[in-house]
Amino acid sequence: MIVFPAIDLKAGQVVRLAEGDMDRATIYGDNPAAQAMIFAEAGAQFLHVVDLDGSFAGRAENREAVEAILEVFPGHVQLGGGIRDAAAVEGWFNLGVSRVVMGSAALKDPEFVKQMAKEWENGIVVAVDARDGMVATEGWAEVSDVPVRDLARRFEDAGVASLLFTDIGRDGLLKGCNIDATVELARSVDIPVIASGGVKGLDDIRMLAVHADDGIEGVITGRALYEGKLDLAAAIQMADRA
Repeated sequence: MIVFPAIDLKAGQVVRLAEGDMDRATIYGDNPAAQAMIFAEAGAQFLHVVDLDGSFAGRAENREAVEAILEVFPGHVQLGGGIRDAAAVEGWFNLGVSRVVMGSAALKDPEFVKQMAKEWENGIVVAVDARDGMVATEGWAEVSDVPVRDLARRFEDAGVASLLFTDIGRDGLLKGCNIDATVELARSVDIPVIASGGVKGLDDIRMLAVHADDGIEGVITGRALYEGKLDLAAAIQMADRA
């Protein structure tokens, strides 16, 4: 199982939000590239980066910060936030991004996302972000009437690399990952699932790793790392056992 340390970008700074609320941002640094190197030195081979401003704007707003991360991080970078057209997808892959995460586009233009998945083999991750079980889009500012499982199933056999499932009500709150909902989703689709939202410590990593055979590909963690609740090297070691 993969551990993805997270770097969320807001106005060029490294932040974490509470429940996706831009007004509830905690700043953890002003040098995203340096943070990426800290994670690399702890053994991270994968990184999850989000352009938070881009999620709302629908276009890249933290390009310089992302490019700086790509220049220094020796592993794979998974990027999300406002990537909603073919030019943006191609541009990021050409710069060295390994995977592009698409959320709003997956709900509003699924055929486009499927086309991108065909063009960029194993490169597209579909974000299925949930608030009370329903898909949320536009930086989680809008909640749809589409259940998470229904959206996920639309992309079976489409060639997407993974589903990124986030329980928004837990995100950034250190409440613990929603293990049950994540495993239920993984068992209900034939696409690997990445867990996100609420990781508070090593127990979350252990409980998710147990379900690697159920389709849990990885887990994203942010605030727990920044606040010293989770040791990244220990988390990676535990996940590697799965």
